[in-house]
Amino acid sequence: MSDLSDRQRESLMAYCRLDDLPPEEADLLAALYGAAVSYMEQAGVSEPPEGTSRRAQYDLCVNALVLDAWDIRGTEVDGNAAENPAFRRTLNQLKLTEPEAAL
Repeated sequence: MSDLSDRQRESLMAYCRLDDLPPEEADLLAALYGAAVSYMEQAGVSEPPEGTSRRAQYDLCVNALVLDAWDIRGTEVDGNAAENPAFRRTLNQLKLTEPEAAL
């Protein structure tokens, strides 16, 4: 599981609109981050280097996955469970432009 750096934690908390978290919720946020990074890897998208445009797209996808998992912690969803089309487009773009060396 990928470790959540301080920079990533701050960015993720801002994205999810979270304030200070008690230790058990901070641990949950880190676990959700690790699961999102693992999801991206299993989807065929490697973690790009810091400071690149691919990294910005990658971070947005990871943040979206974490927010979704944070907000919906159960196994059932009420109402419309349609996937966010912006997330899907970004993930597809990352998959289609994955450097060959990472495959």
